[in-house]
Amino acid sequence: MHISARRMPMAETALAKRVAAADPVLAVDALHVAYGPIKALRGCSLAVAAGETVAVVGANGAGKTTMLRAISNLLPHQSGAIRFRGASSAGTAPHELARGGLLHIPEGRGTIGRLTVAENLRVAYDIRPSTTPFDAAVERVFQRFPRIRERYEQRAGSLSGGEQQMLALARAVVNPPRLLLVEQNVRRALAFAHRGYVLRQGEIVMEGAGGDLLSEPDMLRHYLGST
Repeated sequence: MHISARRMPMAETALAKRVAAADPVLAVDALHVAYGPIKALRGCSLAVAAGETVAVVGANGAGKTTMLRAISNLLPHQSGAIRFRGASSAGTAPHELARGGLLHIPEGRGTIGRLTVAENLRVAYDIRPSTTPFDAAVERVFQRFPRIRERYEQRAGSLSGGEQQMLALARAVVNPPRLLLVEQNVRRALAFAHRGYVLRQGEIVMEGAGGDLLSEPDMLRHYLGST
């Protein structure tokens, strides 16, 4: 069955106009990524403005993780361009992008199990310069994740799954990034996001305000494989 959907133009939201008018924090243009003969992303384009939350959603295998890994330069792309803070990220090592403020929290968490919670936070804090002292930055993390305070001297590998995910998020915000890439629950992501893009088989098939996408008739069922 062929399903067609109304494409929501970016001009429909005020923030989208701001993205178009200003140099966005992140701009992805006609990105193509392949695993051998398999085309995982086919001409995907998106943009994220400063202060904006953007969701990229799709069913399993749609290309979400591939896109995040390509943006983070963990995966090469065959064609297209990625610009972070106005400059091409081509040839920039992933750790240098992280030093510049682009952080990616993978679904499989992302902590160093042999280190304590305190050491994990210190490593994340030291990745780039900060004007906030470490103790103050950690206290700010404690306010968001009180459980982390209780586990501060414990090895990360001994934490529960939920606690490790908290630590992964705490590592990301202990020294606030310019851009944060996170894999998240579809409905919550769209409800929270200013704008969203829907991926299907490596192509962006819909885009618009997060709430509009969430309420689009049959969108979740046809494009995300959920009800």
